[in-house]
Amino acid sequence: MLYPVYVHKDKDSAFGLTFPDLPGCFAAADEPADIPRAAQEAVEAHYGSDADPIPAPSGVDRWAGSKDFKGGFWMLVDIDLTKVRDKAVRVNVSMSEALLQRIDRYASQRSMSRSAFLATAAEHEMGERAL
Repeated sequence: MLYPVYVHKDKDSAFGLTFPDLPGCFAAADEPADIPRAAQEAVEAHYGSDADPIPAPSGVDRWAGSKDFKGGFWMLVDIDLTKVRDKAVRVNVSMSEALLQRIDRYASQRSMSRSAFLATAAEHEMGERAL
């Protein structure tokens, strides 16, 4: 999700990042290219173990005129919320009994649960790395 991030820099300091939609969440980056990574890490650290809901992003225009944000610039940073809270969710799927038996046998031989195998297989099929 694209979150507005206010970026400011004082002389001889890192770039400071403020997330107006995420109160209390701040980050710093030494180089402009490091801003997206630093933003992601800050959100993960701030909300990773918290049970509170993560606020939805607003538009930059909501904050651009605020006197609290002067002398810097705005960026929209893509925050991957699946990396913040990757909570397991129970699903119901249907497949042939024979296929399910093959999956269970294969998973068992690799000391995996059925769920872990299906998740890994899905990530592989979609070309994503396992988490």
